[in-house]
Amino acid sequence: MFILAFRERVVLAWLRQAGGKQGEPEMSDIAVAGGHGAWQARLGVETGAARAAADARRVLQLGLAGIWLLDGVLQYQSFMFSKAFGQMLGATAAGNPGVIASPISWDARLVEHHAVALNAIFATIQLLIGLGIAWRPTVRLALGASIAWSLAVWWFGEGLGDVLSGGASPVNGAPGAVILYALLAVLLWPSDRGGIAAPPAAPFAAARALGAQAARALWLVLWLSLAYFALVPAANRAPQALHDMIAGMTAGEPRWLAAIERNAAALVAHQGLAASVVLAIALILIAVGVYLPASAARGALILAIVVCSVIWVVGEAFGAILAGGATDPNSGPLLLLLTLAYWPARTAAVPHTAAAVEGTTA
Repeated sequence: MFILAFRERVVLAWLRQAGGKQGEPEMSDIAVAGGHGAWQARLGVETGAARAAADARRVLQLGLAGIWLLDGVLQYQSFMFSKAFGQMLGATAAGNPGVIASPISWDARLVEHHAVALNAIFATIQLLIGLGIAWRPTVRLALGASIAWSLAVWWFGEGLGDVLSGGASPVNGAPGAVILYALLAVLLWPSDRGGIAAPPAAPFAAARALGAQAARALWLVLWLSLAYFALVPAANRAPQALHDMIAGMTAGEPRWLAAIERNAAALVAHQGLAASVVLAIALILIAVGVYLPASAARGALILAIVVCSVIWVVGEAFGAILAGGATDPNSGPLLLLLTLAYWPARTAAVPHTAAAVEGTTA
């Protein structure tokens, strides 16, 4: 490290002398600072902006790790070690095409016959994924494993989130909470598109691995799909559809939460069409918000935070964790974490490429 620092000082001194030889009084402080920042980037020394960008993504990774750990803990509930867990999995086959439903039914029967052993394996896998994401040396391995595991659970454990059965609704967690784990793993992958210049240039944390265009496209597809599901007739637009969905979440919940659910259900009673249209419009605004200037994008993201919070409390009852029997906190926290990954980053006026030094020395 001492040799690298000495080398940097020598180069900067040479640049000052070169500026003097060309008839200039001396290289300006701004140019020196630019060369210093560029050499820091070349030598692997992070600038303040790069460290801030890295820290933001790391905080989001730790948030994802925390949700995985919560899933693992919930999977260790005594209910999950009984045949009821297999029956719960089997229920997700209803309404799906045969090619999707048959493997789900086979998996459910297998779990029913070996509930203790298989559930212990499932719970341990989720704990290991969470711990792996939290520990830097294994974050890539754990994120990769989480993608594969999420896709498997989305099919065998959630029946593809009722997307093909016609019962999908953003209010009850469509398109399936577990698929959001995979999406977050991709967006928070610990690499930078474009190399060392990417951290300070990325407009938001989710753009660092894939680039801004790809990240915005994924956001657009997700939220437009939620808007579409909000207008599905059977799940939302029927006069009492949303009322029945919300009222059905009261069973087993604490008195205060059950009261919130009942009041919310009464509010949308016989208003299924109007409520679903309003929700769809809000979701469309959120979808296109990331393409707007930073100030307008923040407004759309704030709207996303409000919508996600309402869905998690009213539509999902905190994932039914307080009622017992939940395997995860549902989609609300994951959508909130996803929203934070798209929050516009603070720009830094610090040069971050080595081109300035190379151009000066040419």
